[in-house]
Amino acid sequence: MANMTLAIPDKLYKQMKEHKELKWSEVARKAFEEKMDALELADDLESIRIARKEHREGKTISEQNLAKKLGIKI
Repeated sequence: MANMTLAIPDKLYKQMKEHKELKWSEVARKAFEEKMDALELADDLESIRIARKEHREGKTISEQNLAKKLGIKI
């Protein structure tokens, strides 16, 4: 697993120190995962939007190319 160093404002750091029961690295990891999930969903939705536009324009796309655009294996 890779390590990352973050700079946070002093005020936030002091507040975090008041809650030693929390594993802040786990909180950060979860936030990063949630953000990546949201970004991947946005990318997938954009791919679908483009595919719909191309379909309306009469362009065709193979299953393999669609899967490639969506980043999935078939």
